[in-house]
Amino acid sequence: MNVLDKKQNNEPFMLLELGINENGYEFASDIKTALSTAEGELDVVSAKLEESLDSLKKLTPECDRTDYILSACSGALCGIIDVFLEGKPGESPIGEITDKWFAKRTEDFARLCGWTGDKGNLSSAIRHLEKKFKIPYDQNGIGGIAKELLDLTPTNHHFKSLGHNPTILGFFFSILDQFTNTSHFVSEGELIAFSKFDGDFYLEGKDIPSKLFCGFANWFGHLISDISGSLSGKGRGMGIPSPFWGWSNDIIAIKRKLNLPVGEFDKSINELALDIYKQGYDARFQTTQAIPVFVNELLVRFIYSIRRLVKYFSMTKKDDRSFSVLWKSCEPFSNATIKRMLTVAHGTFCAIDAGDAIAKGFVSGGGSFNVTEFVLRLNIVGIGRFTFSLYGEANTGLKRHALKEDIIILKREKLILAEYADGLNILAEIYDDESLLLFTKELKESDMYVHAFEKTVLLAKKEMFQRMIY
Repeated sequence: MNVLDKKQNNEPFMLLELGINENGYEFASDIKTALSTAEGELDVVSAKLEESLDSLKKLTPECDRTDYILSACSGALCGIIDVFLEGKPGESPIGEITDKWFAKRTEDFARLCGWTGDKGNLSSAIRHLEKKFKIPYDQNGIGGIAKELLDLTPTNHHFKSLGHNPTILGFFFSILDQFTNTSHFVSEGELIAFSKFDGDFYLEGKDIPSKLFCGFANWFGHLISDISGSLSGKGRGMGIPSPFWGWSNDIIAIKRKLNLPVGEFDKSINELALDIYKQGYDARFQTTQAIPVFVNELLVRFIYSIRRLVKYFSMTKKDDRSFSVLWKSCEPFSNATIKRMLTVAHGTFCAIDAGDAIAKGFVSGGGSFNVTEFVLRLNIVGIGRFTFSLYGEANTGLKRHALKEDIIILKREKLILAEYADGLNILAEIYDDESLLLFTKELKESDMYVHAFEKTVLLAKKEMFQRMIY
C-alpha cells in the first residue's frame, strides 16, 4: 500500500492510494504486502551488516599486551644477533657459515654437471663450471685504453660486468653479449661495450629457441661458478653482486640506452655500491642478512601459534575439540593479529640494527659520518621486510576505514527499515485490510455511491469553470 505519513494539526494520519482499473476500484497494495517487502529488505540489509562486521573483525588485530611484549622481545633478540653475530663482511661469524654453505652448493652443482674432483676442492669445481658454462664477458683485467676506461680488476669485474649481475637486466645483457660476442660494463656512470673479446666463443644451438636456452644455461651456470668467488680472487674471493645493489648498474644502463642524463645521485649510489662490494658485500652476505630476519619471522609466528594452542586446549572441552577449529584458531598466516605482531617485531629489529649502524658510522668516521660503514652494517633485508609490513598495515587500515563507513550506513538503513516494519505492524493491527477491500466492492456495486461520485465530479468541474471566468 502506498502509505504517506503526514501530519495535520500535529495529528498523524494515513493516506491510502485508491486506484481505478477495468474491473473497478482497488487499493494499490495492502499492508501485509508492504510489511513483507519491508521485512525482505530488512533481512538483506541485516545480512550485509553481518558480513561487513565479520570482515571488519578479520581486519582488526586482536593483540593483547603479552603479544606486543613477546613480538618486541623477538625483534630485540634477532637485532642483537644481527649486531654481534652478523656485523659486516669479513667480520661475520654467521657470514662464515653462509660462505661455507655456498661453497658446498657450488661443489654440488659442479658434480651434477660432471665434475669428479675431491670434496672440498672448491677451486677445481669453479674451474670446471667456468669451462662448462663459457661466456664472452668474463674479463678480470684489460690492458691498453680499455683499462683506462674501466679500471677493471679482479676485485670489481663481477660488479662492473652487467652479465654478472643477478638481475633481470643482467640476464638481458648476458643473452645480448652471448648472441653478439660482446661485453657490456658500467663504469663511472657510463655504459661501455666491447666487441669480440673472446674470438673462440660460440653460442651453442641451431635456432633461436635453442640458443636462448643455451644462453640462459650459460648465464645461470656461470653465476653459480662465481657466487663463491672467482679463481683469481684472494681469501674470501669476490662473489656476484647482491641483487639489491646490482640495480644501481641497471639504472645507469637503462638511462644510457634511452639517452637520458645520468645524475650525480645515480653516480654516487653506483660508486657506493661498488665500494661496499669491494669490501665483501655480495650475494652471499645479502643472504647472511636474511638469516636473522627469517628467524624473527619464524619466532613470531611460533609464539602466536603456541599461545593460541594453549588457549584453545584450556578453554575448549574435550568433546568439542576438532582439528579444523584448532587449525583455524592457531594458524599463523593471513590474519590481522599475526601481521600486527610481525610489524612490531620487524620494527624493533630495524630500530636496533639501524641504531648500531648509525653508531658504527660515526665511530669509524672519526668525527664525521662514514656512509660506507653505515651501509655495510645496515640490514637491507630487514628494512625491506619492515617496509612490506608497513604497507600491509596501511592497506588494512584503509580497508577498515571503508568498512566502518559502510557499517554506519547499513546500521542506519537497518534502523529505518526496522522502524518502518514496526509501523506497518501497528497499522496492520489498527486497520482491517479485508474490510477496506470490501468497502471498494460495495462502492462498485452501489448505484447510490456511483451517482454521488458523479455529482462530486460535476461540482468540481463547475467550480473549476467558475474560477477560470473570474
